[in-house]
Amino acid sequence: MSVNFGFFKLPQLNLSLSRVQTLVGLAAGIISITGALVAFFKPAPDQGRLVAIVQDAKTEKAISDATVEVLTPLDALITTLKPNYFGVAHCTLGEGRYRLRVSHPRYLSEVRDIQLISSQNTEVRVQLKSGSAFGNAVRRVIHH
Repeated sequence: MSVNFGFFKLPQLNLSLSRVQTLVGLAAGIISITGALVAFFKPAPDQGRLVAIVQDAKTEKAISDATVEVLTPLDALITTLKPNYFGVAHCTLGEGRYRLRVSHPRYLSEVRDIQLISSQNTEVRVQLKSGSAFGNAVRRVIHH
């Protein structure tokens, strides 16, 4: 009795050494670039990512031309951000307490105290109410 294992034949690969080297080099390049991008976009271990989403309070539409100021708890300016088309502004900061002030000429300003935690995203949704720069000035005088 004889058994024929002919149907278990593997297809013969016709790869030259230069083709194998090309494939290995391409794979190594893709892995290297991917690793660099992950390292670039990942915040440092002692830093957190602040994500501010600015919207109109009535319509919930994005306000892309607002000004987002990140301040210390004593109101010293750290950085100023501009939201993108979707009303999202973001930055990476050290862990700690901050004050977020969002303003726009056609809306009343909003101020929020926030706590950033290292290696985490902190998302703050700010809905601005219709108003004016005069209303903002009066509000600041009363607030202080």
